[in-house]
Amino acid sequence: MGKSNVFWMRGRLSTLALTAGALTAGLGLLTAAPAAAQSAGSDILQRPNLLGTIGGLRTALGSVGVTFGLTDSENLLDNTTGGLKTGATMQGVTTGTIDVDTQAAFGLPGGTFHISALQLHGQPISGPYLGSLQAANGNEGENGTRLWELWYDQSFHYGLFDIKIGQQSIDNEFIGSAGSALFVNTMAGWPLVPSDDLYGGGPAYPLSSLGVRLQVKPAANQAILAGVFEDNPGGGAFNDDAQVLDRNGAKFNLNTGALFITEYQYSINQPAIGQMVSVGNQSTGLPGTYKIGGWYDTGAFPDQRFGTDGLSLADPGSNGNPIQHHGNYGIYAVADQTVWQSSSDSAQAVHVFGRIMGAPDTQNFIDFFVNGGVTVAAPIPGRDNDTAGLDFGLGKVSSRTGGLDLDSGAPRQTTEELFELTYAAQVVPWLVVQPDIQYTVNPGGGVPDPNDPSHNIRNELVIGARVVTTF
Repeated sequence: MGKSNVFWMRGRLSTLALTAGALTAGLGLLTAAPAAAQSAGSDILQRPNLLGTIGGLRTALGSVGVTFGLTDSENLLDNTTGGLKTGATMQGVTTGTIDVDTQAAFGLPGGTFHISALQLHGQPISGPYLGSLQAANGNEGENGTRLWELWYDQSFHYGLFDIKIGQQSIDNEFIGSAGSALFVNTMAGWPLVPSDDLYGGGPAYPLSSLGVRLQVKPAANQAILAGVFEDNPGGGAFNDDAQVLDRNGAKFNLNTGALFITEYQYSINQPAIGQMVSVGNQSTGLPGTYKIGGWYDTGAFPDQRFGTDGLSLADPGSNGNPIQHHGNYGIYAVADQTVWQSSSDSAQAVHVFGRIMGAPDTQNFIDFFVNGGVTVAAPIPGRDNDTAGLDFGLGKVSSRTGGLDLDSGAPRQTTEELFELTYAAQVVPWLVVQPDIQYTVNPGGGVPDPNDPSHNIRNELVIGARVVTTF
């Protein structure tokens, strides 16, 4: 074996050992009693954040309406088989936030000022190692430090409606699912349809855009959200990388189209603040939240198959200029529902979730996406703050794109399926260790492996762990 191969093997074994160590540590927590994780009388193991009050600084700032937060999420993931190549990487993000309650700070009731920043570091796994549509690491992004959000929110009439204006990352409020948010894969957060079909993936992590959002609450269990945002965070052409065009998050582009989005939310059997849903109480039932919404983008979107000369873009005689479609849209629905709760331990519960969305195939690479699954709260007695989950995701490549594949003589892209199994173990209040397993079927919807074009990219098995620390 050559010297370079020896070094490669040592590196490979090292990354596998790190991944296995993280998994073993996380799995060991599943059967540990709470007392083993938190020794009585040890303040550092009981406080909600690692740094505590920072010598009273947090308390002093809180008295004048200022709160700040600092979290770090690190993902060690190893592609053990399939994909573009095997190997492990670690990439993480440190997020800092400052919120100001304007009533406590200035005597202005109902106002909140918010600013947040991201520091991304490490090496991504999805692009270099996987070639999949559903990126394995939800923290992935261009390395660097960037402004994330900068907005002011003012509520009126006892909180029945509020208006938020400024730089916003719309995935924090729109198309979200409480159940789906548990998982490590990117598409469990900001889903595949807007991620692939909007300019730069849309104004969602790690990007944002200037805009205005209105929220109205016609009843205690209902909310209507509507907003208009700049549709192109990077300000470049449709296929440009918005993160590269705006590396520090301060470009504030206002030179392209507008993205309109609206969402109706309806909740059932929600407990009052500070109360738990009473199992067996005939006056209520198990809680759930249901959402339906849609978005419309006024920008220009390239056709996925035909040029302005009427020829396929794969035709050697084509002018290579795709037809530009004015406007684009998508619709979606989201459901989160508790289906079981223990009568003896209210922390133990089973929840199901699902999201489904679609967009026209003419100008979109992805025209359909669905994900759903089940999460189990407190799956092991005595570990009330742990959550286990199983998620399934399916993304469908549009028939227009598939037609272009056939025109070019390439395999036709169809669907990609993802299965993810995860367990988030809260070691102490400020530390969560989350072992994770992902299996992707037909990566990329079925595209040739650049290392062996006679075969499509093979199915992938990614294992690893996420570690989240709250400072």
